[in-house]
Amino acid sequence: MTDQKNSVHISDQDARAGTTRNGVRFVLGISLVLIVIIFAVLFIR
Repeated sequence: MTDQKNSVHISDQDARAGTTRNGVRFVLGISLVLIVIIFAVLFIR
C-alpha cells in the first residue's frame, strides 16, 4: 500500500522545470494535418 501522508505534490511546470512553448503545438498540429492529407491522397489513388 502507498503512504498518503508522505506523498509529494508539485505542479506540472515545476516537475518539467520549464514551460511548453507554443511552437511545439503548432508543429504537432500542422504535421498531423499534413499526414492525414497525404494518407487521403494515397488512399484515393
